[in-house]
Parts: sequence; structure tokens; C-alpha cells
Amino acid sequence: MSRKESPEINAGSMADIAFLLLIFFLVTTTLQVDSGINRKIAEKPRENTIMDIKEKNILEVHINFKNEIFVDNEIVQLDNLKQIAINFIDNAGGLDNNHKPCDWCEGNKLATSSDHPSKALIAIKTDRNTNYETYIATLDQLNASYTFLRNKIAVKLYHQNYESLLDAYKSSNNKNKTLLNKIKIVREKYPLLLSDVDIQN
Repeated sequence: MSRKESPEINAGSMADIAFLLLIFFLVTTTLQVDSGINRKIAEKPRENTIMDIKEKNILEVHINFKNEIFVDNEIVQLDNLKQIAINFIDNAGGLDNNHKPCDWCEGNKLATSSDHPSKALIAIKTDRNTNYETYIATLDQLNASYTFLRNKIAVKLYHQNYESLLDAYKSSNNKNKTLLNKIKIVREKYPLLLSDVDIQN
């Protein structure tokens, strides 16, 4: 009685197929990458300089361990923070370092608030147990206040808002000097003065 031989399975190409599938999944799979905060860190000064800043020119934003936001020791809602910052920056209650008033500001000129946008410093102070999400949301609101003021002055000067100036400059491969000068002037009118205070225990 003859034994039937079972047919052999040719597994030679299985390794090639597995390799091709691996490459396919590596190419088509998208990995979630954590994005950071787009902020430029100031250079360390070469010499120790003592800055004399008036208390009224500092808006202190403190986030405690309960993620409550305090502005000048009063609890505020996150939604109100943008307008508080706008009022502070655009107050125009005094003169700049060259003894010139802010003739483009539309603030209330309060004697208890900032003198000039070039002197209006916003200090963010956080607790060690503050949620990262609360800090980012607070930072977004403060950045939005600067964007609002820059858009307003850009429309007044150039009939085009600040964000569209930036987009036009980027699309020109960063070579359009006219757009760059406009952006610089807008930034000089409302310089971004945000400072992170050391984290407290």
C-alpha cells in the first residue's frame, strides 16, 4: 500500500509579504507627537542689571494649586482674563521711556494702571501643583489680548490686520522687507511683555 505524501507549503515568500506589510503600516500610521509652547526665551543678560519697574506697570496673574486664577489678589474667570489684560496694556496712563505718551492707545488712562504698552509687564505666577492645561489656557488668553491689540493698530495703520500681515510675510518666503517693517512697527507699538515667575512650593 503506497503512502501519499502531503504537499509541502512553500513559505519562502511569507517573509517578503510580512516585510512589505510592516513597511506599509510604518508608512501609513500617523504618530501623535506632543507639541510644545511656541515661545522665545530671552537671552541671559551679560551684566547684572537692576530694573526699576513701578508696581502699577506689573499685572500679576497667579494660578494657585486649585487652578484658581488671581489677578492682583482677586479671583477672576478665565473668560474675563483677555479683557483685563487688554485694559491693562492699552491703559496709557503715563509716558514711555522717551517721555512720550501713547497716542494710539484707547484706554481709560487710569493712574493706578500701566503707563504705556512698552512698560506694561504681565507676570504669570504658578503653583507647583497647577494643572498644565490651566497654565496653557491662561497663556492663550494673554496672548490673545496682544493679538487683539496688534490687529487693531495694524488695521488702523495699514488697513490690514496683524495676522494677515504675518501670513503674507510667511508666504513671501520671508523676503518682503515692506511687510517686515510693518510687522516690526506693530510689535513696537504693543511689545509682548510676558514673564514667568519662579514656581512656588
